[in-house]
Amino acid sequence: MQTELSKQLGVEYAVFGFTPFPAVAAAISRAGGFGVLGAVRYTAPDDLARDLDWMQEHADGLPYGLDVVMPAKRAEVPGGQSLTEADVEAMIPAGHRQFVEETLAKHGVPALAEGEASGWRITGWMEQVARGQLDVAFDYPIKLLANALGSPPADVVTRAHDQGVLVAALAGSARHARKHADAGIDIVVAQGYEAGGHTGEIASMVLTPEAVDAVAPLPVLAAGGIGSGEQVAAALALGAQGVWLGSVWLTTTEADLHSAALTRKLLAAGSGDTVRSRALTGKPARQLRTEWTDAWDDPAGPGALPMPLQGLLVAEAVSRIQKYEVEPLLGTPVGQIVGRMNSERSVQAVFDDLTRGFERAIDRLNRIAGRA
Repeated sequence: MQTELSKQLGVEYAVFGFTPFPAVAAAISRAGGFGVLGAVRYTAPDDLARDLDWMQEHADGLPYGLDVVMPAKRAEVPGGQSLTEADVEAMIPAGHRQFVEETLAKHGVPALAEGEASGWRITGWMEQVARGQLDVAFDYPIKLLANALGSPPADVVTRAHDQGVLVAALAGSARHARKHADAGIDIVVAQGYEAGGHTGEIASMVLTPEAVDAVAPLPVLAAGGIGSGEQVAAALALGAQGVWLGSVWLTTTEADLHSAALTRKLLAAGSGDTVRSRALTGKPARQLRTEWTDAWDDPAGPGALPMPLQGLLVAEAVSRIQKYEVEPLLGTPVGQIVGRMNSERSVQAVFDDLTRGFERAIDRLNRIAGRA
């Protein structure tokens, strides 16, 4: 499972693992892949620095990267100033706040204790937050900066390149991939419809070769619907230089979901138990289907607000649902590959399965080609 890109980055396997958990990211790098730590939940620079310090101590000197959520264009208010969180909060309609409270009350979700802050708050989409994350990250020897919202601002690409850091951007279509190439991106992550989190409408089997053709000779990583070695082999056969895996790490023993109930739901879920819903962030994101997503997708409801309003609106509600493990509402972003996530395994065990499955696929192809 080596490619030109994996050799360039000095990793044994062309498996790029995205995760919000430092312990998982470090374990991916130690297992021979390339761990990528998601930064969107870090609102305080000191917290990110703390976890990157931990990564430095536990990645055994092996390469790793960081994933941010950064818009290419700045949102501004009159006068040329950047939007603050308070500016955005003020845009949320009262009716939507009422709908949140009514939905929580219907399921008997307790309030947080007085003075207890929401532990789940997506503010990393805000440019000033993401730039603060980069100010921290560039003090560490990261080898890759990935952006989940496409190409980051041009000055960020230049800054990364000046420090010898490769830049990757997620794309849901060949058109998006070409835009990334024009913006000077080094790696395109072709994220198919099956993937967890924000996705487009095109499935991986179609998207991967289209993206490869669109941006050649830039390397493409295939994402979405990949969780076995056979699927890795298929992605490489389609021209990808590696795979980008996210969902499969959620049920690893190194992951820290803080919820036994959520882990049980993931292990029990089938590939048909996810839905692309705007309930979480305002943009279509694949996640477990729950009564929470059903409520937001119901035509009788107010409908989700656009990003970033929805993420701020539901932040406290999600924290309450998670803290009290209200199972009918409890969910998480996850791809259709959840149907294969049937047991808790270590990151190393996942890699062992990936390599065995990859070898089986290559042997099968060799037999078909008459080379075995």
